Formats: sequence, structure tokens, C-alpha cells
Amino acid sequence: MQVSHLDFTGYGGRRVHLGVTGSVAAYKALSLLRRVLATGASVSVSLTEAAARFVTPLSFEALGADPVTTSLFDPASANFAHLAPAQTADLLAIVPATANTLAKLAHGLADDLLSCQALAFDGPILCAPAMNPRLWAAAATQDNWKTLLNRGVIGVAPDCGSMACGESGQGRLADENAIFTTLLRALSPKDLAGKHVLVSLGPTREYFDAARFWSNPSTGRMGACVAMAAWLRGAEVTVVAGPVSWWFPEEVRVIGVTSAAQMHEACLEVWPSSDYGVMAAAVADFSPIPFEGGGKFKKEAAGERPPLEFTPTRDILAAMGGVKKPGQYLIGFCAETDNLVDNARGKLTRKRCDAIIANPIGRSDAGFAAPSNEAVALDADGRQETWGNIPKTDMAMKIWDFSIRS
Repeated sequence: MQVSHLDFTGYGGRRVHLGVTGSVAAYKALSLLRRVLATGASVSVSLTEAAARFVTPLSFEALGADPVTTSLFDPASANFAHLAPAQTADLLAIVPATANTLAKLAHGLADDLLSCQALAFDGPILCAPAMNPRLWAAAATQDNWKTLLNRGVIGVAPDCGSMACGESGQGRLADENAIFTTLLRALSPKDLAGKHVLVSLGPTREYFDAARFWSNPSTGRMGACVAMAAWLRGAEVTVVAGPVSWWFPEEVRVIGVTSAAQMHEACLEVWPSSDYGVMAAAVADFSPIPFEGGGKFKKEAAGERPPLEFTPTRDILAAMGGVKKPGQYLIGFCAETDNLVDNARGKLTRKRCDAIIANPIGRSDAGFAAPSNEAVALDADGRQETWGNIPKTDMAMKIWDFSIRS
């Protein structure tokens, strides 16, 4: 699964306090720390005494965490470190959280630095437990977990699998992508909360025979970034994806399709219940008439050239524009090699879009398969913005900034 669509920045000025407790999974907090710092956010860290037996405070300091504390009685903790996260952090994330930590949080115990910090913290708290399956399944642990969730703690439940002890079951720390994106969602504005967003992405494949198809170089990265940006900003998201592979949180509904006809059917089914539609997929405009014999066409039978004929596919964006209801907002994409703005304006009108994002293609630094993009954004009210070459994650946020209506 590709993950570059998760590399969001723009979180400068935000601060996370990371609590690390005594699980063998404690070392995984180092990777999480690096990813959070890469967003632009700052991170401070508290390790419990048990956590420091698995991974050293110096490791977190070396990666850029500041400050890193371990004890109520450290010299570094003298200036009321047990209150510092409540005064400076936007989020307290405890990763991993042991059964003992969950019990302390649920019952308000405060017998070490991290539990004091958690009790004093009045902002959002994220917990990602990790422990032996027997400890996770214990009635006391489950009661504590439910108590915390009911209290508003953001929970990332453990995964199932093989454990360090040799047993198997639910208890291993959740996938890092799940923890990281949940953390980012807690830090993001919620200006799409209560909205249903439909995003199409990737190419379509129009098969000529069992082995060959007509397609394009789209990887779906831009659409994946748009979908993730919407989810981070609080939306309920449905993705209609061509034959590509991108990781999404469990809450994101993904409908996999192959052909333009299948994408048309899926998008038109979801669109009536959507507030926003973002058609980022590179849908084939034409489909070859399938080989009459079925199976694989043999080149020995082709003569000088294979018998290729094409028929137009159904226009998904125009169909959605044609049935658009008041209050729905439709965003199209326009990929061009020439006359970018003029072609985009024409498409905006013909397809009854509310906005259109026009991208240049035929270059290595923008468009298909590139990690970055440049665009001209147009809307039906006459607004126009030009965005220089930036990462597609940044462009996804700009698209929502441009499109969200107050």
C-alpha cells in the first residue's frame, strides 16, 4: 500500500505531547515521532520508567523531541513538568499505552509524571494500546477502555497478530498509519464535519482481450491526497478507486472498480447522498471493442495490425452535473498539454461543475505519477487562483480551502 498521500505539512504552530509507556512496542514511537515532526508540528515526550527500559530518552532527543522527561523528580521536571502539556500542547498522544496505563487513566491515578500530565490535560487525548492478548481481553481492561472512550478519549484499538511472547491475538500496536492519521485528524480543522465527500481516483482500464487494455499513467495520488485531506478535516469520505493501491483509514469507504462503466455506475450511485463530489480519476474517454473471439487475441492472427475499434465511454462528470441538486458542490479536474485555462473554463461550463482544477501534463514534475503538481483553480463564480509546483498533499488542502463554503 502506498502512503505518500499521508505526508501532510502545514501543522506548524501545533504541538503534540507524546507519552510512551512500558511495552515492547515502545520503539515504534520513534518512527511516529519522526512523522509528526515532518508535518511541522513540535513534539515533547514523556517516558515512563518502564518505557525507558525499552528505549532511551536520548533516542527521542536525537530525533528532535524537546523536552524529553521521564520522572517527576528529574531536574528537568522541576518547573512543573507535570502541568506543561496542559499549558502548551494541542494533543496528548499515549503510544503505546499499556494495560496499567489504561487503568491509571480510567481511575484518575497520578503516581508518575505521565499519569499526572494526563490527569491535568483538558485537551484531546489519544490512546493506542499495546499488550498481550490476555491482558487486552481481561474484563478490567475492557471496562477501562470503554470508560475512556465514553469519556471522549480518541482510541486506536490494537491489531490482531503474532506477539513478541509467541502468542497470537488482539493486542499488538495498531498500524502506524492508523495512529498517525488519527493524530493528524485531531489536530486538523473540522470545517468538513457532517459532510459526505465522494472522491474518484486513479485510471480506468478498458480491456480489449483477456491480456490487454487501454489506460493511462494515472497513479491516483492526487485523488488519494484529496480524500485524505477531506477525512482529516472531519468529512465522511467515500472513494471510488480504479486499479491502484492506496492505504485509507477504516472509516473511509473504498469502492474498487476497473472500467469506466463500473466507475460511472459507482459514482452515480453514491452521488445523490453526497455533499461534495471530487472527480480526480483519469477516466478513459474511449474503450476498445472487445475481441470477438474471447480469451487472448493472438498476434499471428493480426496480419499487419490488430482489429482495434473504439467506442466512447459514458461521461461521469457530465452525468453528475446533470443530476446535481441544490446544495451539492461538484469539483472536476482538467489535465491538458495546451491552452490549460481556456480548456478548463469550457469544461467547467459544459459539465455544470462548481469548480475545476486544471493541471498541466506531459512533464515529469507535475501531473500523472508526480509527487507534486501545479494548477489553476476556477469556479463558477469567476474566481481564479494559480498554484505553483507544490506537493500534492499541500494542493489537496488548497483545493478544500478554495471549495469549502461557509
